[in-house]
Amino acid sequence: MSTARQWPDLAGRLLEDGTGRAHVLPVRVYFEDTDAGGVAYHASFVRWCERGRSDFLRLLGTDARRMIDGRSEGSEGSHEPAAFVVRRMSCDFRRPARMDDVLEVTTRVKELGGASVTLLQSISLGGREIFEAEVTVVLVAVSGKPLRLTETLRRAFAAGTRADAG
Repeated sequence: MSTARQWPDLAGRLLEDGTGRAHVLPVRVYFEDTDAGGVAYHASFVRWCERGRSDFLRLLGTDARRMIDGRSEGSEGSHEPAAFVVRRMSCDFRRPARMDDVLEVTTRVKELGGASVTLLQSISLGGREIFEAEVTVVLVAVSGKPLRLTETLRRAFAAGTRADAG
């Protein structure tokens, strides 16, 4: 098997709809995600949202590894090593997920701040929302100092805001 071969949609997809850009990531519930009764453990929802945020960033043109390495703006130069860290997360668990369910994690930009991005994330099962989170992430240098969003990041995230959908 060739190592250069890319799996289709491994990072999910960016979609456009009436409310702007969204990232959708399919996730299967595995045994390791569940309790003894086969119901998804609450921390699994948080992990799935993290994967959604990571792949959303990747499809916007950068990723966590490149940011930490100081290469988040592309090949034209290096920048201060940085990462997004979760500042605040509000979760609403509406219905359970069970082993072998195939879920969709949807991520949308709600608001951009100077150094932060607030995202709305939902997890659905068969088109029915079972979980929702509002997550604020802050861009920080590896030293821990908050950094302003670069223009490249701001443009990438702004394309996904509801204000740009109309």
